[in-house]
Amino acid sequence: MGKLDKLSVFISLVLRHKPDAVGIILDEHGWANVKELLDGINDTGRKIDMEILEEIVKTDNKQRYSFNEDKTLIRANQGHSIPVDVELKKQEPPEFLYHGTADRFVKAIMKEGLKPMSRLYVHLSKDIETANKVGKRHGKPVILKVHSGQMYKDGIMFYLSENGVWLTKNVDVKYLEQMNV
Repeated sequence: MGKLDKLSVFISLVLRHKPDAVGIILDEHGWANVKELLDGINDTGRKIDMEILEEIVKTDNKQRYSFNEDKTLIRANQGHSIPVDVELKKQEPPEFLYHGTADRFVKAIMKEGLKPMSRLYVHLSKDIETANKVGKRHGKPVILKVHSGQMYKDGIMFYLSENGVWLTKNVDVKYLEQMNV
């Protein structure tokens, strides 16, 4: 893992889970003051400046972060374990979404449904390829097809994050179908 990747992982930890790791506070919408973030990261012995931060935000393959218009604030787009309102847009989902997981979790999921676990929302992908990549990070991948269109018709809310990840509070077993990929 390269230096920028390691910094990006650390920034993700700070902006999603542990802002106190660098002595900053997120506002109610998950925004952090960029100068305070940079100072806090540098105080941990890591070296970062605005140019490096802009490169991380621009090149992050998952588009995890967003700046405000004048780049004085930054936040993670989703994936928080701390209570913040990232001002998600309610949106009607496509008929099907997908969830990648590891085979060792499937039995429990098919019994209890998808739950956000340590996060605020369940994360869903718009395509099988993305879900498969997510599943591979956790072990032998399994793709679950989510009947999101029916969930929406049944009154369950969906949100679309800035970086294209679909989010919902949980997914009942009746809306899940294990795929053979």
